[in-house]
Amino acid sequence: MKEVHSCGGVVIFRGKILLLYKNYPGHYDGWVLPKGTVEEGETNEQTALREVYEEAGVNPKLMEYIGKTSFQFYADNVPIKKHVSWYLMMGENYHSKPQQEEYFEDSGYYKYHEAYHLLKFSNEKEILSRAYDKYQKMRKQHRWK
Repeated sequence: MKEVHSCGGVVIFRGKILLLYKNYPGHYDGWVLPKGTVEEGETNEQTALREVYEEAGVNPKLMEYIGKTSFQFYADNVPIKKHVSWYLMMGENYHSKPQQEEYFEDSGYYKYHEAYHLLKFSNEKEILSRAYDKYQKMRKQHRWK
């Protein structure tokens, strides 16, 4: 089994969460969080910020590490185990632009309960819950605008 490592971000602006709608014909379609593969020479933090920018056109501020998720899938009949390191990020406005070359058709910011129900994958729902809890604690401690 091939193992790969990716990084991604839960971007929040004024309490709303950034989601992307991916429609990859023959593979899957649905709402996801931005994430992507670590490139040679990059730190996990650099990868997470780059992927959010590439996939959503958003240039957020990285706030805090959230945790790691793992899942398995097949690509060209090869089993792959993907590990994703996630970061909580602060958006600077509601602007986003989905990367159409990667089959992202839509993007937007959603209230927590909307985002949670829109997300397709259970591991992303779990990481969203963790990120939103951290976001609320940071707001109470006045570490978040």
